[in-house]
Amino acid sequence: MLGKVGDAINRLYYGDNQPILASLLNDATIKQQIKLIYIDPPFATKSIFQSRHQQNAYQDLLFGSHYLEFLRHRLVLLREILADDGSIYLHLDENMAFQAKIILDEIFGQSNFRNWITRKKCNPKNYTSHTYGNISDFILFYTKSKNYIWNRPFEAWTEERAKKEYEYIEPETGRRYKKVPIHAPGVRNGETGKPWRGMMPPPGKHWQFTPKTLDEMDARGEIFWSKNGNPRRKVYLDASQGVPVQDIWLDYRDAHNQNIKVTGYPTEKNPELLARVIQASSNDGDLVLDCFSGSGTTLAVADELGRRWIGIDNSVEAISTTLNRFARGSERMGDFVSQGKPQVEQLSLFDGYESANGGNFIYPLSSIVKNFGLYAEVVRAGDLHSLVRSFMEV
Repeated sequence: MLGKVGDAINRLYYGDNQPILASLLNDATIKQQIKLIYIDPPFATKSIFQSRHQQNAYQDLLFGSHYLEFLRHRLVLLREILADDGSIYLHLDENMAFQAKIILDEIFGQSNFRNWITRKKCNPKNYTSHTYGNISDFILFYTKSKNYIWNRPFEAWTEERAKKEYEYIEPETGRRYKKVPIHAPGVRNGETGKPWRGMMPPPGKHWQFTPKTLDEMDARGEIFWSKNGNPRRKVYLDASQGVPVQDIWLDYRDAHNQNIKVTGYPTEKNPELLARVIQASSNDGDLVLDCFSGSGTTLAVADELGRRWIGIDNSVEAISTTLNRFARGSERMGDFVSQGKPQVEQLSLFDGYESANGGNFIYPLSSIVKNFGLYAEVVRAGDLHSLVRSFMEV
């Protein structure tokens, strides 16, 4: 049984995410209200990861069928609490991504698979002498239904790419443009299948616009006429939103693989990567969930973008890192601003603690910057000591 902290907008849970997710199914404010789930679970590496302070961040010791069942149980719960127009992104590497897709197809339906995104995670490696360098991992993007939130992301045009794609310049205005056909495949019997300026559409095709609209476009100078009288439409660079994002992402390398500062958590993900996901698949005020929240990158970025959030992790180091992140602020992909004035004067536990059924305990935190509640389940004495110490240190 988990408790609530007043009307906290956001929630951070410490404990095993499976029973916590199961409990959220009984919370009417959460069930089928979550618009976006991003999870970066253990990658089945059989490793123990430590922070830069040599503290165990988490153990990644499950593998094979045990790992897949671990993942399956949680994905079933995640589907149930996801909104009908919600999306889920599962971030894995080559160890389990292919097996996980089979499970996702089973739980979410193959028709709701949207993308297999390949991400460049680090710079080229020089120590793999007998194989190709491993510089990628994968994000599996699924939705709960065919009607889902989608804000199509675009990348800005580079000067080189823009000049190559939009190779012409309009003398009268100086605007850069490209030429595209004004017809499209398929025969149409309506207005777009009728003659325009004495011309029929090419065989097996139709005009993209009605003759009336084509006249209006021509009057505005938006039709280019070749020397032999072939019309083509001008598409202007300055009217473009940018380059539509594809399914290979090259610019979101992990901090811990680069020569830049990080929070000290060993598997921290790039915040710009999370920003792309959150902006594409949620709107302002929507609820975002990460049940393997680690250093809190998903939560911090969601907060910056005006989303509500729920984070869950069973690592004291992860919870402490997240608390520090929100209490002190952090540089972009950087260390906590330890020399700056804390954004809150004090982080303190409520007086005493509340005992719940089954020997579980709830230790709610009174206030952390953006009004979120901290919940804990099955806290051992040593863990409690570490958590309290981290609160006091902040």
